[in-house]
This record gives sequence, structure tokens and C-alpha cells, in this order.
Amino acid sequence: MVGIYEKYEQIISLGLTGLIAVIVLIAFVRLAVDVYDLLITGMLDPLDHEVFKNIFGMIMTLLIAMEFKHSIIKVLERKNHVVQVKTVLLIALLALARKFIILDVKSLGAGSLAALALCVLSLGIVFWLIREREHRDKQVSSS
Repeated sequence: MVGIYEKYEQIISLGLTGLIAVIVLIAFVRLAVDVYDLLITGMLDPLDHEVFKNIFGMIMTLLIAMEFKHSIIKVLERKNHVVQVKTVLLIALLALARKFIILDVKSLGAGSLAALALCVLSLGIVFWLIREREHRDKQVSSS
């Protein structure tokens, strides 16, 4: 029964990988077309805050999707049986970094900004704790 479920997980993981790959490709093409259009119209000014936010928001979205796909590929390769918490935390940190890049501070209240900062701090602390535990476990196992 376990073998059947593992095959089921592999099929779902493979399907998710394929879907994410298609989404990444479409997003990449869209980014390339948008940058090309901005170059042709002469509006590509990296010093313009709105242009910077839009382009880097799209780039960060692609990075997040590729990291997510990479975590699923690890499951397919049987390096891990499930998506690792550390990877999920990194993806969440990337998503929050993207949010900070595209954030319009003028339209956001101080409370919302503080909440986002607290989220980043919390995720960073949890990531650090997990990394420290892994480092400690490696030291114990090598002793």
C-alpha cells in the first residue's frame, strides 16, 4: 500500500513540477516582452520607482516560483520525502522580500508595515533556529 501511495505522490509532484514550469515560462516570456516594450518606448528608466518595482516584482515572482519548483524536484528525486520546512521558510522570506520591493509605503499604514516587519523577523528567527539545529545535529553525528 505504501508503494502505491509513493507512486501517487510522485505523479502529483511531477504534475506540479510541470505546471510550475509552464507558469515560470509564461511569466518569463511576459517579463521579457514587458522589458522589451519598455526599451522600445524608451520608458525603461531603472531610476523610476514604479518601473523598478514592476520589473523587480516580476523577477522576484519568477525566483519564488523556481525555488518552489526546485523543492518539488527534490521530492521527486527522493532526496526528501516531503517539502522541507526550511525551503518553505525561504520561499516565504522571498515572498516577503518581494512584497517589500513592490510596497507603496505611502498607501500602507504604520501598523501594516510593522506587521510585515514582524513576519520577516519571525521567519528569519525560525529559519535560523532550524539551521542551528541542523548544524548541531551534524556535529553530534560526526562526533
